[in-house]
Amino acid sequence: MDLSLRINRNNGLKGLTFWGQWALAQTFVVSLLFILADQHTGSVEFYYRMCAVLTVLASVPAYTFSGVYRKRDNYVTGLGRLLMGWSMTMGGLACVAFVCKADALFSREVILSWAVYGFLGQAFLYAPLHAFSKYYQRSRKSEHKTLIVGTGELALGLARKLSEHENLPLVGLVSDGALPAMEPDAPRIVGAQEELLALIKDHDIRRLYITLPLSEAAKIEAMYGDLLDANVDVVWVPDLNSLTLLNHSVKVVDGLPAIYLNESPLTSRPTAALSKSLMEKSVALLAVILLSPVLLIIALAVKLNSPGPVFFKQDRHGWNGKVIQVWKFRSMRVHDDKEVKQASRNDSRITAVGRFIRRTSLDELPQLFNVLQGHMALVGPRPHAVAHNNYYSGKILAYMARHRIKPGITGLAQINGCRGETDTLDKMQKRVEIDLKYINNWSLWLDLKILVKTPFTLLSKDIY
Repeated sequence: MDLSLRINRNNGLKGLTFWGQWALAQTFVVSLLFILADQHTGSVEFYYRMCAVLTVLASVPAYTFSGVYRKRDNYVTGLGRLLMGWSMTMGGLACVAFVCKADALFSREVILSWAVYGFLGQAFLYAPLHAFSKYYQRSRKSEHKTLIVGTGELALGLARKLSEHENLPLVGLVSDGALPAMEPDAPRIVGAQEELLALIKDHDIRRLYITLPLSEAAKIEAMYGDLLDANVDVVWVPDLNSLTLLNHSVKVVDGLPAIYLNESPLTSRPTAALSKSLMEKSVALLAVILLSPVLLIIALAVKLNSPGPVFFKQDRHGWNGKVIQVWKFRSMRVHDDKEVKQASRNDSRITAVGRFIRRTSLDELPQLFNVLQGHMALVGPRPHAVAHNNYYSGKILAYMARHRIKPGITGLAQINGCRGETDTLDKMQKRVEIDLKYINNWSLWLDLKILVKTPFTLLSKDIY
């Protein structure tokens, strides 16, 4: 079928909004630094110019990670994100200066004034730019009178989303057959498909959504041919509700529209994935250094409590199903583990020290080394034993899809109560559903929230 799709431009508009405000903000902070340096020394020395370059470079990942300049944020939330991004940028510059032993070159008065007034100036610029961006989006959307072809569940769901999130003026629905009985609060049906061209003209429609099922491809093709001369944006929304989607998106491949039904977030957003990896490895390295006394004490306690190795290494599935060895402090007596069995309450295999470190999740700390090796992440779906995966993969839909991202030491499922033994299919099903929700909504901001919430879930009663 020769069908052209109009690809949603929201991502492009978001990028333009971010880069425009970012460029103006960075122009301001660089100019401010040069002015302060010139007032202090009478010239702008080389190290201040290098500081300006590093600031611009460091602000890109810092502001992206913090979600600065999101259109849907209110002013207070936006200022909070701006403060976080600016603080991360300043923190990165301080670390570079400390490592390079260059902090003595800079005037503390200049740097402190620049940090404070730099944020205040950006906050002052943010207010009118944020207001203008929202006003511009609202004014453009108010021009796009909309019709939806179809009266099924997909059409009704799309109507709700357009009303709630896009604020597009929806004229109504166009019936593709017999007029169905509609709920009182449902959008009105303005006519039948045979009247479509007349409806577009009478209501000055600028955008048309087609929500017919794939089984009516011939009808969609014929309808689209009639609409080519109607001066209206045509958007086809295929009904994919029967499929389990994973990080789905719509892209263009060499001029051809492509619907990605199942894609790993690590391959779809390589820049963000690199930021995730760098952030997590840095945090893991810092954690290993700070917790080294704790690691040594636990290792000694494990060794003295029962004979056997300090670490327990088990084959588990990692990213894209690759088998990796996950490290833990040994919490059980050495035994024949040909048949992998999950730990349960009052498990006789667990040692006295093991019960404590499992209860407090301290047995998971060696997985910091897995993160440094690049086999795991700080945040992601928890890795299960290979035998468990082989068992559940044939019983739970899309079970192995949770391996489309690196496994983590903690995850969204863990902070939502899905910890400990999964002794029923329902428990594992719930864990898988939350893991897939994490993959579909993955962001660095979500990772940060999970890391912050994790310490408050470590003493869950379901861990043993």
